[in-house]
Amino acid sequence: MRNTMLTVDVVIEYPDQSIVLVERGNDPFKGALALPGGFVDYGEQVEDAARREALEETGLVIQLDRLVGVYSDPERDPRGHTVSVVYHAIPIGGELKAGDDAANIVRTTDYFAHPLAFDHEKILRDTFKDRLPNAPSLLE
Repeated sequence: MRNTMLTVDVVIEYPDQSIVLVERGNDPFKGALALPGGFVDYGEQVEDAARREALEETGLVIQLDRLVGVYSDPERDPRGHTVSVVYHAIPIGGELKAGDDAANIVRTTDYFAHPLAFDHEKILRDTFKDRLPNAPSLLE
């Protein structure tokens, strides 16, 4: 029996509305920009996984602000069926630097300047739908 894998992604936003994106150092999507995130460890709460992944990949200590949504399209990750719990967060400490499997780190207000890995463009459109005209709904 094959099981769905549980992941987290985090939209880390600064007060100036810039967000943190990581350049992926590994496949899939090596070299593409993505939200910080990763797999939830066995026995770990998703909120703790989101904070851990943010710290490991960006060097930032974050405060989770709100749940953005749950993304479960079986095609969202070429490695297999993943379900991602996505949070919006604010940085409250640490030093912004690429770590873990992130090759580089970008802080930007131009969310869609480059193609994003996985379904992260959809996630950002859902996160900022009140700021983006004609943004599609999570349920579309």
